[in-house]
Amino acid sequence: MTEPPRILCLGAMLWDMIGHSALRLGPGGDVPGRITRQPGGVALNVALALARHGLRPAMLSAVGRDAPGAALIAEAQRHGVETRWLWRDGGLPTDSYLAIESPDGLVAAIADARALEAAGSAILAPLRDGRLGDHARPWRGTLVIDGNLTAELLAGIARDPCLTGATLRIVPASPEKAARLQPLLAHPRATFHLNRAEAEALAGRRFASAAEAAEAVTALGGHRVLVTDGARRVADAARDAPTLDAVPPPAAAIRVTGAGDSFLAAHLAAEIAGAPRAEALTRALQAASAHISGKDLP
Repeated sequence: MTEPPRILCLGAMLWDMIGHSALRLGPGGDVPGRITRQPGGVALNVALALARHGLRPAMLSAVGRDAPGAALIAEAQRHGVETRWLWRDGGLPTDSYLAIESPDGLVAAIADARALEAAGSAILAPLRDGRLGDHARPWRGTLVIDGNLTAELLAGIARDPCLTGATLRIVPASPEKAARLQPLLAHPRATFHLNRAEAEALAGRRFASAAEAAEAVTALGGHRVLVTDGARRVADAARDAPTLDAVPPPAAAIRVTGAGDSFLAAHLAAEIAGAPRAEALTRALQAASAHISGKDLP
């Protein structure tokens, strides 16, 4: 019998369409650039990055029974991500994400996650029906959760007896979705990965730095909170431990979508390998810098 995966990535699995311009863009801007299609979604981005670190993550998500879905699954498998527990019975097309990037970063984006939203708690079935675990024998491992899930599903995860053995890594996906994570704040084994805007949305106020933001979210109940802030200092705050901060290495921005997911994956991989907090933070920053500058492109 195959050993169950020790890392599950729960959330969006879709196709990214990314337009990148070398010129700054304003409303109505029409400029030359490049457009790429690639596997995406926060949960899948993290899973793909974890696979690059030599780990064997599995996806829990919703994918349509269409040609884009079949191609997406094949691509994920090719890169070492397990897909056997996907939910594919919703009758909707595979989800997609459209973004425009410029030298200043993300200009605008639209996420069409109707398949994931329609699936609801069905994507958790393997953790409840015995395939991966159930309430009597909870699955044990690290569960990466992204904020593309519905607020109702996230609230259910916070009290689900089938997840009492899981350690959580939580990422909002956007400032607009950060408030959905409130029910998970008090989870005793949760680490939050936020950017400063997401931390501000979760806390309901502005912060001058990543360290201030991380400590504020910890004060709201978070067990451990990591906050990034673009090219400014990042912070790692934890209960009953000193707050760490570090400066990201300089990087020429080739792409920005997925940088936070690369940060999370590298941080998790480092800690699984036994790295102390400061070293894990450094490795995560190096991975995010490599992503932004395109150095991790195949």
